[in-house]
Amino acid sequence: GTLIRLVNGHNNCSGRVEVYYNGQWGTVCDDGWGVADAQVVCRELGCGVALSATTHAQFGQGSGNIALDDVACVGTETSLLNCPAANLGSNNCDHSEDAGVVCSEGTRVRLANGFNNCSGRVEVYHAGTWGTVCDDWWVIDDAEVVCKQVGCGAAISSTGSAWFGEGNGPVWLNDVRCMGSEPSLLDCSSAGLGSQRCTHAEDAGVICAVSQSVRLAGGSSCSGRVEVRVGVWWGTVCHNVWDLMDAEVVCRQLGCGSALFAPLYSAYGPGTGPVLMGGVDCTGDEDYLLNCRYTGPGLNYCDHFTDASAVCSDGPRVRLVNGPDSCSGRVEVYTARQWATVCNDGWDMRDADVVCRQVGCGLAVSTSDQPQFGQGMGLIALVYVGCSGNESSLFNCPSGDIQHYYFALHYFDASVICSAGIRVRLVNGDNMCSGRVEVYYRGFWGTVCDDWWSINDAQVVCREVGCGKALQATTNAFFGQGSRAIILDDVNCSGNEPSLLNCPSRPIGTNACSHYEDAGVICAEGRKVRLVSGNNNCSGRVEVYYYGQWGTVCDDGWDTRDAQVVCRELGCGDALSAPMKAAFGGGTGPIQLNDVHCTGNEMSLLNCLASRRTVRNCGHNEDASAICSAGATVRLVNGPNRCAGRVEVRYNDGWGTVCDEYWDIRDAHVVCKELGCGFALFAPGWAAYGEGSGSIALDDVACTGSEHDEKISVTELNWGKEYSHCFWGGLNTLVLFKSESQKKLFGLIVRLAEGNSSCSGRVEVYYAGQWGTVCDDSWNILDGDVVCGEVGCGRALAAPGWAEFGMGIGLILLDDVQCLGTEASLFDCPATQLGWHNCHHIEDASVVCSGRANVRLVGGSDRCNGRVEVFHAGLWGTVCDHGWDLNAVRVVCRELGCGRAITQLGEATYGQGSGRIWLDDVACSGSESTLLDCSHRAFGEHNCQHSNDAAAVCSGMQRFSYFHIFKLENIELSP
Repeated sequence: GTLIRLVNGHNNCSGRVEVYYNGQWGTVCDDGWGVADAQVVCRELGCGVALSATTHAQFGQGSGNIALDDVACVGTETSLLNCPAANLGSNNCDHSEDAGVVCSEGTRVRLANGFNNCSGRVEVYHAGTWGTVCDDWWVIDDAEVVCKQVGCGAAISSTGSAWFGEGNGPVWLNDVRCMGSEPSLLDCSSAGLGSQRCTHAEDAGVICAVSQSVRLAGGSSCSGRVEVRVGVWWGTVCHNVWDLMDAEVVCRQLGCGSALFAPLYSAYGPGTGPVLMGGVDCTGDEDYLLNCRYTGPGLNYCDHFTDASAVCSDGPRVRLVNGPDSCSGRVEVYTARQWATVCNDGWDMRDADVVCRQVGCGLAVSTSDQPQFGQGMGLIALVYVGCSGNESSLFNCPSGDIQHYYFALHYFDASVICSAGIRVRLVNGDNMCSGRVEVYYRGFWGTVCDDWWSINDAQVVCREVGCGKALQATTNAFFGQGSRAIILDDVNCSGNEPSLLNCPSRPIGTNACSHYEDAGVICAEGRKVRLVSGNNNCSGRVEVYYYGQWGTVCDDGWDTRDAQVVCRELGCGDALSAPMKAAFGGGTGPIQLNDVHCTGNEMSLLNCLASRRTVRNCGHNEDASAICSAGATVRLVNGPNRCAGRVEVRYNDGWGTVCDEYWDIRDAHVVCKELGCGFALFAPGWAAYGEGSGSIALDDVACTGSEHDEKISVTELNWGKEYSHCFWGGLNTLVLFKSESQKKLFGLIVRLAEGNSSCSGRVEVYYAGQWGTVCDDSWNILDGDVVCGEVGCGRALAAPGWAEFGMGIGLILLDDVQCLGTEASLFDCPATQLGWHNCHHIEDASVVCSGRANVRLVGGSDRCNGRVEVFHAGLWGTVCDHGWDLNAVRVVCRELGCGRAITQLGEATYGQGSGRIWLDDVACSGSESTLLDCSHRAFGEHNCQHSNDAAAVCSGMQRFSYFHIFKLENIELSP
């Protein structure tokens, strides 16, 4: 009988190892116990390969004899009892050292394709294959069992309808009905393994409460030996290639700040249990250590002498000093056993945001390039800080070498004011340094009464909000009346107080005022950005005020995100475009900024990352500019967003429309460029966005689409003239691409994805730089015929909907497609406007085609007339018109599914081809299934030129050109 077993595990393939000896079961001591020993046990029990070899009675202490000790298997033995070991029954152990194993076949449930290791599609292992679970009757009790089984705590949600994507392979389980207390999903009631009536569109999933999967042991909560949890087992991490980036992920996962060190060689003592990870290779951005690349248990060949460790910052390493409270002041960092300052070179709101968040003070309200909170002393520890704004610590941001300290120039010490510390603000002013004074008290903002309000009071406010000196103390609600409470009255500052709240006043909330007496200030550090030389104050060359003078901005790196900050700062709406190359003329004076990199959310251009006053590689021919929506000469109205709608141009202090005579995609392209809206997708006419009113300002617009000045260019600017032939009405919701050049310009392509072959799959179209799907509304076999013809796959056999070949991602570009079946391209078929639909990807259209075609018609009005080309040796080539007759055309038309043969044509009627001439002297009987079955010379043998290229016209075509009718001679019609 069996001489070995696993006890007290999660299943029959994990647990404490016991062997049968002297008529009773006994345990195995863990002295020398390793993966090679576990490998023998797993193989002997038919449980696959070893995942880990556990020690220290991880599966509980046994009782009775300890049968084996000092086991030393090679790993290839057929039985544990064949391995070298101390004599049976001889040991120097107790049951706290009982050995165990975890085998692969014991892992019968897993989660796939989730956000982390505790969410995803549920898969079970059976008969050597992973398969999915159907969502019939799938509820939270079932999810509870799965979460517990995979070591992820309680279930948060049970999901269905392939919420985590469709799996593949068999659907192993259906009608699962757990009580919630079962140890394994396979212990729950179900229809039985393999008994199912579901598709992968019904795959079940779970979302579990994420159990802590990493910890630091042997030190403090934020320093120590790194241990990870896989399933229900804790184990260590081998220090192979372990570095600070790996430790950074651990520290962030544990909420311990940033990594300071990544010690090796069991710096916090050797661990116990399996070595679960080795060769860890993190980028530093992962949310969990288990998301990094690594080798798993049994593959890292490490012992506990090489356990990895981490030391995290664990506590405040940044502080704000000399401010009115703990949430504003000069920034100081702790390094080299002392506090040091930060240089403000490159210092901006993103750096300030990181500091405020790190010290628990919310977001940054302002920062200054002056020593607003006094000069520090001693070291300057950080220079050229360049945070993205998302870092958890200032030490995670790129900066100058922290090892190179500076003992001078404290005039440039960085400072911040954070939202959680601010108690005074300016509201409703022309800029951030003027406005109605408001103070924060008990969770509310309130105003200040102007009784006794003077320049000394304003002086304190301006300094407190980082706006320099006071220019004026305003009264009588100069910046509008506030609401809620009036917090302060009879304020009487000397002018030297650090905060308005330090000034003498009536008790807070006591006053005899109304809001028409609200106080305000105007500070010296007001607007520092302007637009000049434009059509108005919302367009023009960007200039900034710095160190007492106005200067320009170099266009290196300049884009619409930078312009967006300028437009918002000036109260000019959104940025429409960010012209470069001195579009509004070159400026004079210094070039103040270069390499500006805004996120688009900054309050001021001066808060963006940039090089300041060190510009040596720019001239005024590179001055940057901005055009804001409030200064626009063109706009789009009545559309779903600012980048779609009826075109209107500014005219005679008003807005007028544009007539659609000659209006095309090139004109639309210029408008889109001018408005900062990318490329034009389509150019509908016929008042597609409703009729305008007032003047019709432009007609006969004729753009090339590449105008450099980004303004509408017309052949004749007849401003304001009403044209009788421009009538209004109608709504064209169908988009037809009128020329091959338009298709080539915008890269219109069709493909089949996720199919069983290259001629079946989900229909996807490529437009304006991206792939999108087609909705199955109105989708039928005629639409499928067009697609099959376009991709060279013959005729459509089926045109299924409902995501037959899986749901796509991204845009749904076409809906309500209504082909006649003879169009040359899907884009020639009527459909709703590109991107407009009422569908979900579960409605993605598909097609199954007959197979790869070897014949096509090109250059005609549709796919059923044109120059005949055949596919051979990987290339398309033409057919010579020698001997070309109606029988040959019959074969071609039938092969392409294009109806009856109308006529045969020669002499390159549809234009001359290029490349090879594959066939000559073709002689068909008319009954052949393909043109290549007809008699002809050998491939490539001919005595023709492309001026002899043959053509065919079939009855299935949608249109027939009069030009071609006039060219036909001796037409022979098919009966």
